[in-house]
Parts: sequence; C-alpha cells; structure tokens
Amino acid sequence: MEKKHRRFRFSSVQIMALGFIVIIFLGALILSLPISINNPESFPDGHTPFIDALFTATSATCVTGLVIYDTFSQWSEFGQFVILLLIQIGGLGFITLLSMFTVFSTKKNLSLRERSLLMQTSGNSSLSNTKELIVLILKGTGIIEGIGAILLSIRFIPEFGFWKGIYFGLFHSISAFCNAGFDLMGFKEPNSSLTSYVHDPYVNIVVALLIILGGISFLVWHDFVKHKFHFKKYSLLSKLILITTAFLLIAGWIVFFITEENASMKDMNIWERILASFFQSVTTRTAGFATIDQGTLSSAGTGASIFLMFIGGSSGSTAGGIKTITFAVILLSTLSIARNKTGVHAFKKRIDDQTVKKAFAIVVLYVGAILLSTILVCSFDGVSLTDSLFESVSAMATVGLTTGITSTLSLGSKIVLSILMYTGRIGGFSFALALFESRQPLDLLRPVEKIIVG
Repeated sequence: MEKKHRRFRFSSVQIMALGFIVIIFLGALILSLPISINNPESFPDGHTPFIDALFTATSATCVTGLVIYDTFSQWSEFGQFVILLLIQIGGLGFITLLSMFTVFSTKKNLSLRERSLLMQTSGNSSLSNTKELIVLILKGTGIIEGIGAILLSIRFIPEFGFWKGIYFGLFHSISAFCNAGFDLMGFKEPNSSLTSYVHDPYVNIVVALLIILGGISFLVWHDFVKHKFHFKKYSLLSKLILITTAFLLIAGWIVFFITEENASMKDMNIWERILASFFQSVTTRTAGFATIDQGTLSSAGTGASIFLMFIGGSSGSTAGGIKTITFAVILLSTLSIARNKTGVHAFKKRIDDQTVKKAFAIVVLYVGAILLSTILVCSFDGVSLTDSLFESVSAMATVGLTTGITSTLSLGSKIVLSILMYTGRIGGFSFALALFESRQPLDLLRPVEKIIVG
C-alpha cells in the first residue's frame, strides 16, 4: 500500500516572515542599481555595495531609519521613491496590502487562511472583523498621511519651493506615520534629521502627532470609530494601550526636560526645552526622527531613551519594540505577584495566563538578542558599550535613532543590525515561532514539582 505524504504548508507566521525577506531582497537589488544613487562614479563599481543596499532596504522595510548614507545625498529621486515604497509596505504590512488587492480586485471575501494572515500581521485577536479592519487601516492611513502631507507642505513650500515642498511634505508624512525616521534634510547637513527644526513648534507637533497616530495601534482606531469618546466601551487591549502610551509619553517628557538641561538642551530656553523634551519622548517610541543630537544626551537621558525605545509602540501598529501592551502586562503581573494575588487583572477583566507567559517570553527574547548584538558590535568595531547598546536597541525596536556610529560600522555589525531590524519588525516572538513552530504540539502533561526562584 502506497504511503501518503503529508503536504507541507507554511504557517501564517512563516509566510509573513518569508514575505518580508522577499521584499527586503528585491528592494536591495533595486537600490544597488546605478539609477538609484546620485553619484555612481563615487563607487569603484559604479553602484552601491550590495551589503549597504541590503542594510538600507532592511531599515526601510522594517521602518527603522538607521542609515549608512544620508538619504538625500546618496539616493537619487528614484532611489528615494523606492525607499518610500518600502517604508509604506513595511509600515502597513504586505499581508494587509495583498488582502486589500484580493478584496477590491476580485470582490470576493477573504478565505480563513487569508484572514488568519491578516490577523497575524495587524495584531488582531479575532478573525471576524478582518475585512472591516482592512478598510479602516487603508482609509485611515490615506487620510492621516494625506492631512500630514498637506500640513507639512504648508511649512515646506515657502522654504523649498512649490514642488519640492510638496514632495518633502509627502515623504516626511509617510515616514513619520510609519514610524520610519527617514528624512531628506541632508541637503542642509548630512544625517541632520530634523535638528534644524528643533525650535519650530509647527513641524514638531505635526510630526509628533503623525508618529503617535501611527504607533497607537489600528485596533485602537477601530474602537474609536465604533465607540468615539466612550472610553468605558473600549476593549481591554485599547484601554491598556492608551493609558500606557499616555503614561510613557508624559513620563519621558518630564525626564528629558529635567535631565537634558545641562546636556543636549543646554543652549535652549525653557519653552524650547519643553518642545524638545516632548519630541524626544515621542520619537523614542520607534519613530527615529531627531531634533537634538543623540550623541550629546546626558547619561540619564541616554538611559531613558534606551528604556523608551525598548518598549516602543503598540501592538498592531507601524511601531516596533516589545510593545506597550507587553510592558503593561508585565507590570500588572509583577504587581499581582507582589500582592500575592491569583491571576492578572485590569479594568475588572482577567488577562489570559498564556498572554502573561508570552509577554515575559518576548522580553527574554528581546533582551537576549540585544545583549548578543551589543557584544558583537563592540567586538567588531571597538565602539563603547553605551553606543553599541543604543544602536542595538534602536535596531531591534525598529527606532532608527543613533549616537552617530551607523555609517562607521563594519560588515559584521551591519549584518548583525540588519538581522535585529528584521527580527524586530516581524516581532521577536513571531521570529521564534517562524523558526521553531511545531505542526504537532505535544499534549503530554508532565508531573508538577515546585522549585524556588528569586
């Protein structure tokens, strides 16, 4: 009797992980072409080295913002367009875009497998409202990026001219909403980001709002559209995201205002420090834009930035990091253990035990990857522990802030940071699942034995 072979099928997580790899390599191949750079003659072979193109494509697709070359100076308008396209695909998630194409081109409903894929990439916990979520994500993204582009163009047109002002407004609106951190301000000074606008409340506030809206979670959008300002009707996820986000933004704002008075903000008056502190608190939530030189931060400010970058934005958004909801669950779990309570509760609801375990697993995976990367970058390039840690957290949390060492890194460090950016974008836990997910989970229950920890 002929034995039937089981057909191997990729899981939703594995398809998402492989999809990002394909997009990154396609982007790298295009960026390595002579047409993608401004001065092909500046390179021995007439094109950008593939490893540098790969690093840039990874940074764009993973909406990070770490760059080896200044975006405006290095890349032609074609290359900048490719980077912007990668940012948009990476920010929304390519599964979302494929699902959109399926729904609107064939007019058919999504299959169970397609809905499962979308649920994974958007952070949704339910299969029932996936089509509704697609429409909301696409409409919301278009509206917010469009309004952001208009508002920034109003500021940039008088400074750069009509067409360049519109182009700059659109580019920075998409980059800010997708929490990517890529900018075109290098024509003023290479790798200067938004430092020339540190005293400009208009640009600071518009960019900050785009960052917050992009990193707040599409699922919170859904609750807002459904329930408006009736906070009590929001899901537990949305409540925890909003409260944790507000707490971290305000706490970071206060910390930077206090710690940077005699460091990175020493030449500013009180109102300028308030504005710069607010933007620093916002941008460390995985955005990557900078209005102050990160290399001039005080030790306390550097530590606060690393902490905020590590947490990042919210689940089901364009942001990275361990996510605000993970931080909230771990904090609530720690308080529950300290009070000797059974279970983890919030807003009169009990959080699933599996979610608590997953939250701790995510932190362990992130910490392990960051520590390994920090050691490797120190070893490869001889940079300081602080700079290496800052760069590693920035990569893993897909932030894009840097103390200024990115362009000086060796091949080994570029590869390490590229892997971190990729892992951070699909999620550390998802990355582990993509590698080790078992098709036949064991149901065998072993005997329980108590051990001492702590």
